[in-house]
Amino acid sequence: MARQRGLEIVREYSDVISGAKSKRPGLDQLMADARRHRFDVVLVAAFDRIARNVRHFLEVLDELNHLNIQFISLRESVDTGGPLGRALLTIIGAIAELERSLIVERVKAGMRRAKLEGRRIGRTPLQVDRTALLRDRQRGLSLNQLARAHKISKASVCRVLHEAKAPVSIGSVPNVSTSVANQELAPLKMTA
Repeated sequence: MARQRGLEIVREYSDVISGAKSKRPGLDQLMADARRHRFDVVLVAAFDRIARNVRHFLEVLDELNHLNIQFISLRESVDTGGPLGRALLTIIGAIAELERSLIVERVKAGMRRAKLEGRRIGRTPLQVDRTALLRDRQRGLSLNQLARAHKISKASVCRVLHEAKAPVSIGSVPNVSTSVANQELAPLKMTA
């Protein structure tokens, strides 16, 4: 498409992160190269590849406009060379944001419905014999050995061990031996 328009491709920028995020490596690199005036035109397959949030999208377009870089979207056949193209982009950007909001709402509604129907949402709980894991830890096994023996991750081992620790309240001393606890304390005299 770029060659059909008589444009030479300087570089292709891509991201694997959602367009809903304003900080993305590919977009950040594109904007850094734009500030260095490494190209004159940004050509995208669809403008929602740049951003799904109208405010962020318009900020990107505004910066490109200040840098005298033209923005062209192939799917929408929009060219920001004139005021009509910029107005159309604003309207289409608002529609893209609405579309994303509707998708989010549908997903949330589906999750609520599944929860009401008693279906599990998310990952199934970790199935591990906690007492056996704690017993193995007391025998002196390392975290890596515990993870291999119980076929779970090292992070899961740490979480089980952390959950097993008894909470310590403020002002008390944990694990006070009975011999010390039963001793009577002699009154102390302060000498000056």
